[in-house]
Amino acid sequence: MTPRTSRGADRARYDRATAHLDAPLALVDLDAFDANAADLVRRAGGKPLRVASKSVRCRALLERVLARPGFAGVMSFTLAESLWLARAGFEDVLLAYPSADRAAFAELADDPKLAGAVTVMVDDPAQLDLIASARAGGTQEIRICLELDTSLRLFGGRIRVGARRSPLWEPDRLAGLARAVIRRPGFRLVGLMAYEGHVAGVADAVAGRPLRSRAVRLMQTAARGELAVRRAAAVSAVRAVAPDLEFVNGGGTGSVQHTAAEAAVTEVAAGSGLFVPRLFDHYSSFTGRPAALFAQPVVRRPGVGVVTVLGGGYPASGAAGPDRLPVPYLPEGLRYDPREGPGEVQTPLLGSPADDLRIGDKVWFRHAKAGELCERFDTLHLVSGDRVTAAVPTYRGEGRTFL
Repeated sequence: MTPRTSRGADRARYDRATAHLDAPLALVDLDAFDANAADLVRRAGGKPLRVASKSVRCRALLERVLARPGFAGVMSFTLAESLWLARAGFEDVLLAYPSADRAAFAELADDPKLAGAVTVMVDDPAQLDLIASARAGGTQEIRICLELDTSLRLFGGRIRVGARRSPLWEPDRLAGLARAVIRRPGFRLVGLMAYEGHVAGVADAVAGRPLRSRAVRLMQTAARGELAVRRAAAVSAVRAVAPDLEFVNGGGTGSVQHTAAEAAVTEVAAGSGLFVPRLFDHYSSFTGRPAALFAQPVVRRPGVGVVTVLGGGYPASGAAGPDRLPVPYLPEGLRYDPREGPGEVQTPLLGSPADDLRIGDKVWFRHAKAGELCERFDTLHLVSGDRVTAAVPTYRGEGRTFL
């Protein structure tokens, strides 16, 4: 039977491409991946994109996207990962989160190649103290980036919207830490980051929830306006202390075009927009193509309208809720049993398409978040058209589990 929908056509392609492979398995549709990368570049409007490694977690795909015009540099998530990437030849790695990895700081301070490639995140003088105490005799200058808290604060701060990240909300406090960095030998202030997760990472067009979606859009409009003014002030204050600041990083997949439009921002971060997991299905500002999927095999047929697949219980991080679960994607029309949900070792699926599935058939799922899928699989099968063109290791496949 010829598939009647684009999703049906994708299912046919993926089934043909992986017919020789047993599930469970994970794939990346390179046609979708490349199209998503091109759309991110378009939305960035000429400003470079720094790829967020936590949303990819596969060196081969990081290299693929960085080979494209418009992308430059990696935003990493742990110091150990940063050093590993730098040793592998990545020349510009910005660690997006503070670290307390003393052994890794000792390595960084002792190796000129690593020290030249890796920039670490600081938002507290105590973090500088920790780095200094961890040097173990290393004399290399440590590249420092400061983080501005982007949260929207209303009614005198009694209401806060946004992630609890940096304690540095006011530009003058950021400038104060900048002065502390440049006064200390062995450190060089090179960058400023401000990640507006409440704008970049919150869907604003959720089907069936028009009032909530409108409220989110209103909040995001207010947050963008407030942050643009405060970010510009913060950059000005820090540049007064450190005129040679190399970069100002901001944004995320959901806010690329808005952040890139700010004159104070020199580069934009993005990563999830390459894979387009299910949490990015409901944005009014862009539409991506699902590029990363995983397949589980049908192992049981308990009754009419029911099949059971092996495993599948791969929840994403964040506040627990249904939106953190993977979603059965292909064939269309399958859903979880509300009394069981996706399980550690088996997952029953309900719906009329179940009756057309046989033992051994694949059911394709989409993860809620991007790179976390790679913590479940050691290999990504890269599909172009209806062929697997390569099988590449994830971080896990290279024996690396950084968190």
